[in-house]
Amino acid sequence: MNNSIKFIYFGYILLFIILFTGCLERPHKDRAIYSQRYIPSNSKVVKEAYRHLGKPYRYGATGPNSFDCSGFVYAVYRDLGVKIPRTSRDQSEIRGKKLFKNEIRVGDLLFFDTASRGHVNHVGIYIGNGKFIHASSGKAHSVTISDINAWYKDKFRWGKRIDAD
Repeated sequence: MNNSIKFIYFGYILLFIILFTGCLERPHKDRAIYSQRYIPSNSKVVKEAYRHLGKPYRYGATGPNSFDCSGFVYAVYRDLGVKIPRTSRDQSEIRGKKLFKNEIRVGDLLFFDTASRGHVNHVGIYIGNGKFIHASSGKAHSVTISDINAWYKDKFRWGKRIDAD
């Protein structure tokens, strides 16, 4: 095989890896982080997000029957009449202050680097009490509720506030 063909094959492999790790998270042994504990909320964003609990994860999906992580957040805000970018990385770059963990409030977007690659690749919505709702490609493989201080603790990068309530 000549070098140009090897380069093309390498390019296809690299593209495949990039496309299929966008919302990837690694499963955690602690099953408690996948609990479906409902936290009552007056937030329109959280109420809309709860409507999708348990719906399956599917890469590239924006609902209404399945979602990837950024597609879930995109659909929640779309259904509330708020336009936001489609991908988690683009969502993380929306205008506004980057929020530290101690500054986040119910309804804020949370951004993570679950692959430890130095960039955002996962997003969810904070629901309070240290929990967030998101479309997980991990063990839950669905829209689920997780603890921000368990497996995600060291993966959290920042939050952003979008006024939709």
